[in-house]
Amino acid sequence: MSSQVLVTGAAGFIGSHVAAHLVRQGHQVVGLDDLSGGFRDHVPAGVKLIEGSITDTALVGRIFAEYKFDYVFHLAAYAAEGLSHFIKHFNYTNNLLGSVNLINAAVNHNVKCFVFTSSIAVYGRNQLPMTEAAVPQPEDPYGIAKYAVELDLKEAHEMFGLNCVVFRPHNVYGENQNLGDHYRNVIGIFMNQIMQGQPMTIFGDGSQTRAFSFIDDVAPVIAASIARPACYNQVYNVGADKAYSVAELARVVAKAMGTEPNIKMLEARNEVVHAYSAHEKVHQHFGDLIKNVSLEAGVNRMAVWAKKVGARQGQAFAGIEVRKNLPPSWAALEKVSR
Repeated sequence: MSSQVLVTGAAGFIGSHVAAHLVRQGHQVVGLDDLSGGFRDHVPAGVKLIEGSITDTALVGRIFAEYKFDYVFHLAAYAAEGLSHFIKHFNYTNNLLGSVNLINAAVNHNVKCFVFTSSIAVYGRNQLPMTEAAVPQPEDPYGIAKYAVELDLKEAHEMFGLNCVVFRPHNVYGENQNLGDHYRNVIGIFMNQIMQGQPMTIFGDGSQTRAFSFIDDVAPVIAASIARPACYNQVYNVGADKAYSVAELARVVAKAMGTEPNIKMLEARNEVVHAYSAHEKVHQHFGDLIKNVSLEAGVNRMAVWAKKVGARQGQAFAGIEVRKNLPPSWAALEKVSR
C-alpha cells in the first residue's frame, strides 16, 4: 500500500539508498535536504526533492501540513564524530534541535511511525560488543546529540503515542558516499586520496578497530521497518559483525583501487579505539534482508563506483568553533582553504 513518506537527507549517502528502496516499494517519497553534504544527482528518480534544512522550523511545518506524511525517515545529520568536539553549537543545532523540529511536526500531524538513524556513537567506549541492552555513555557531542534524540523519541511515544524505530548503524560505506569530506567516512577518504595521488592518512598507529558495514546490509533494513509493526518502539544495532583495524582496511582499499598501500601516519586523536556491536536482535527481526556482504566485496563495489565518479575536491569545514586540541591535519586544512 502506497504511503506518503518523508526522507530527510535524501541527497546524502544512507538517505539516498533508503529513499530508493521506498520508491521501489511503491511509496510517494518526499526528500528534504540542504545539500550541505549530499548531491542532487544522488536523489533517486521518483523522489520529490525539497531543498531546505531541518533547522528551518517554518519550512518543516509547511511541508508536513502540505504532504500529510504517514511515515518519517530521519537520516539528515552531520555525522562527524571526531570533528563534533570542535563544532558543538553546529552539532547540537543540526543533529538535535533540527531533529526536535521533525519530532514536533510528526506529533502534530499524527505520523504513524518515525524512523530515526542514530549511531553506535551513543555507546561510548569499553562496552564491547555493544548491545542494545547496554546503557549508552556517549563520549563525543555527536553521540550525545544522537542519544538525546533517542530519549526524546521515547518521551514522545510515552506522552503522545508517536511510534518510532531507532537504528544504530556504524561505519557504513558504499556508493553515493561523499568522497570529498575530510572529516568522516574513512573508506571514502582513502579512495579520494588514492585517486589524487596522495598517501592514505591514518590517525595514530592504525590499530583502532571498526566493523565496516556495506550499505546494502543497512538501507534495506531501515526501509523495511515501517511495514513491520512488531519492530515499532525498538532499538536495533545494524551493520557488519567482523571488526578490522584501520591499517588492515587501508590495505583492502588499496588493493581494490589497484595500487600498493601508501600510508602516512598522523598524530593520534582523541577517539574511541575499538567500536563494534552485536546484531542478534536485528537478525531476529530483519534477517531475511541481511546478506552479510564481506569487506572485500563491498569495498570492491565501492571502488568501481568511486573510479567512475572520480575524486572530489572537498572543502575545509568553515565554522570551527573550538581550536584547542584540534588535530594538526585538520588545522592545516583551514590554512589551505584560505
